[in-house]
Amino acid sequence: MLFTTVLLALAGLAPADTVHPKRLALIPVPLVYYTPETRLAYGVAATATVHFRRDDGFAAARPSQVTLALAYTQNRQLLLYAPFQLFYDHNRYYAYGEAGYYRYNYYFYGMGRRDVPRELYGVNFPRVRLNAFRRVGASKLYAGLRYQYEDYRVSSTEAGGLLASGTVPGGQGSRLTGGGLGVFYDSRDNVFFPKKGMVADLSVFIRNRAVGAGPGGETTRFDRYVADVSSFRALGPHAVLAGNVYGSFIVGTAPFNALSLLGGSRRLRGYYEGRYRDQNAVLAQAELRLDVYKRLGAVVFGGVGTLGDGQTLLRLGEPKGAYGAGLRFTANRRDHLNVRLDYGLGQQSSGFYLTVGEAF
Repeated sequence: MLFTTVLLALAGLAPADTVHPKRLALIPVPLVYYTPETRLAYGVAATATVHFRRDDGFAAARPSQVTLALAYTQNRQLLLYAPFQLFYDHNRYYAYGEAGYYRYNYYFYGMGRRDVPRELYGVNFPRVRLNAFRRVGASKLYAGLRYQYEDYRVSSTEAGGLLASGTVPGGQGSRLTGGGLGVFYDSRDNVFFPKKGMVADLSVFIRNRAVGAGPGGETTRFDRYVADVSSFRALGPHAVLAGNVYGSFIVGTAPFNALSLLGGSRRLRGYYEGRYRDQNAVLAQAELRLDVYKRLGAVVFGGVGTLGDGQTLLRLGEPKGAYGAGLRFTANRRDHLNVRLDYGLGQQSSGFYLTVGEAF
């Protein structure tokens, strides 16, 4: 019933296919989705797909997208957020990120090899993430700057738990600010559902500041190095093989909420987001995407990841695996934007996901 509601709302409001697309396609929809972290979420959203006037007549112009959403969840969480990605001037400039405010609660399972029975904690935080790039010459390579801000205010913890002990960096809250450099390569034939090409997103954050993250409330600092690479290959007219490799490495003392993570709707579906967290994390995953009938598609996926710290870069002998399958419904046929329904299975763990856009 939940899946049908989303499909009918999006299908009725999606713009029709056209050889000459409109400059602005606005899709206002009731917002309904489901993840293990939120359970059922509902609200309102408006997504604008934009083609700028400066790109008139440029057939290869990438569509830009801005979304404004307000949601309330079955777990009594409030989310107000605006993710965006913008391409401008014949794809010469590319910017993406998000701004939002979240009143949230999460489960905390420990860090590194220190597992704990799950602890529920509450948090309120504004978040801003900005990435601005310029294409290098006539290539498909972009270079630019990154910035992040997050005021992570922990409002409640479980009595007697690890977070309440004061020994976890950032366990009582922290304010994170930092910037860095980024390199972005993109040869995909489609932003939302590529059938060939690759995308590589590399970043270096130097001397991030986490105010209040230390045991005595002092400021800690850390560097982060991240690589996120995906490739896509068509296997005939109705099948696509997609692969993704992700790595995050931290040097210094980061608050627990900024550690490298495994789990969630994008990385190792089947595990709760942040079920595994440590200084370092590496993941490899693959997905076979199939056309089934008209707007309907199906996928099967699997992945494996591992963690590490300052003593052992990666604990390769302790892998975390997950696999699953899902359905797709093309809500916007012009840009092939899909509604995604996935079910993932991990080690003594599982997760159901209903959202918009591919995992990678």
